[in-house]
Amino acid sequence: MLWTEKYSPQTMKDVLGNKKAIEEIENWVESWDHGEAQKCILLVGPPGTGKTTLAHLVAREFSDHIELNASDKRSYDIIMNTIGEASASVSLFGQGGRKLIILDEVDGLHGNEDRGGIRAINKIIKEGHHPMIMMANDLYSKRIQSLKSKCQLIKINKVHTNSIVALLKRICVKEGVDFEEHVLRTLAKRSRGDLRSAINDLQVIAQGKDSITSDDLKAVAEKDDINNIFDSVRTVLKSKNPKRIKDALRLEADPGFILEQITENIPREYERPEEIEKAYDAVAEADVYLGRAFHTRHYGYWKYTYDLMGLGVALAKDETYKKFSRYASSTFYSKLSKNRAKRDLRDRVATKMGARLHTSRKVAIENFPYFEIMFQGDDLARELAEYFDLDDAEVKQFRSRKIKKKKVKKVTKTKKPSETKKAAKESTPSTKSLSSSKTSETVTDNEKVTGKERRSKDTASSAKKVSKAKDSKSSVTPKDPKTSTKTTKPRKRKSTPSESAESGDKDDSGKSESKENGTQTSLFSFQ
Repeated sequence: MLWTEKYSPQTMKDVLGNKKAIEEIENWVESWDHGEAQKCILLVGPPGTGKTTLAHLVAREFSDHIELNASDKRSYDIIMNTIGEASASVSLFGQGGRKLIILDEVDGLHGNEDRGGIRAINKIIKEGHHPMIMMANDLYSKRIQSLKSKCQLIKINKVHTNSIVALLKRICVKEGVDFEEHVLRTLAKRSRGDLRSAINDLQVIAQGKDSITSDDLKAVAEKDDINNIFDSVRTVLKSKNPKRIKDALRLEADPGFILEQITENIPREYERPEEIEKAYDAVAEADVYLGRAFHTRHYGYWKYTYDLMGLGVALAKDETYKKFSRYASSTFYSKLSKNRAKRDLRDRVATKMGARLHTSRKVAIENFPYFEIMFQGDDLARELAEYFDLDDAEVKQFRSRKIKKKKVKKVTKTKKPSETKKAAKESTPSTKSLSSSKTSETVTDNEKVTGKERRSKDTASSAKKVSKAKDSKSSVTPKDPKTSTKTTKPRKRKSTPSESAESGDKDDSGKSESKENGTQTSLFSFQ
């Protein structure tokens, strides 16, 4: 049996250290016992500090509990089918029917096997009705950012070295093993606050033996510690011990990220201007080597980066400051995220301009200040925008206001002589057709009128002949033809030009007929 299980705490009082965290957990349990629903608890701390042990001790206060740890698959479907259903149902045992839900190492959810796990946990927190405890190792993990605001965050600190030594002594006494105190203290220091690691190391060198000595320490290798980023920054800014500083920078993080965190917190710790100046000089040199490593793909330059941003910054101060300083995360990455849209716009414009100018995007960006001057005038800006195929949003890279649209004036075009002749030729047939149609209409109307007048004139002329014949027979003495014509001739009305023309035609036709017959007759002579 493992000694970690054999000598695990049985009550909250048996837990080493973290008294304030234990008090908060006990108040949380009491609130649930009184029927007051509370937020779920998120225990955050390094491995081996007792987070899982505390969760199991809390589970004894409830009727039932269900647990998912890092060895289980924790995808969306699995979590919803197990914990999701359990959180929606009531336990049949215990007072109140409350069951505790335990999720271990939620910051380790990654990969296809755990796809959608964080989304499922958020849904359970929102819709569940049962107490819930989650554990995580890294407080600054991106995977638990969405969970922090919805949970009661409780930090679990490392166990102090003296507390670990006291527990190791009790275990040796119960196991009947003689020990040297410096051996136990060495095991406690090597554990770096990890109580579980110290107990496991003790079991390795002491199990089956009556005593342990310093020679037995060779069987146990020193633990490779992975520090927290803020603990490392604090060590660099607070200490002047080279070995301690180098050990503090053993992080699973990109050196650029570590450099940004140190750069952000230098003025929060250092007070003298000359110390701040020396520290930033060291940071600048570290950044040079970091950039050289990325450009040349020779990552051996990283060792100079770590020495300059660690030892260089630490030795810039004359003496350590014995004060409390509140450190903050670097604002560099938050500014990058805010300026993401601007950088995308810049790269898009540079790509278009580089394609037209046959240059690289980098060279096009270097010429942006000159284009800002060229884009001040509306006319030139319009031509440049058309040439580079830039829309209104992309033009804002060089000027804040939009380009005014060009006003187009309506100009009446003067026709050329050739065009006027063509237009006249096209228009003459139409005018001729119109005049011919009008004349045809007038001719038909005149024909109608002259036909009526011709019939009336024929009847009038026959009546005159009959009356003249009667007068010639009745009269004894003939009268002068001129006087007779005056008395007998009726009053003529004014004839229209068409009627006179028709009458003239008729007289001519009558004369021609008489000439053809050889005789010529007159209206005033009697046959």
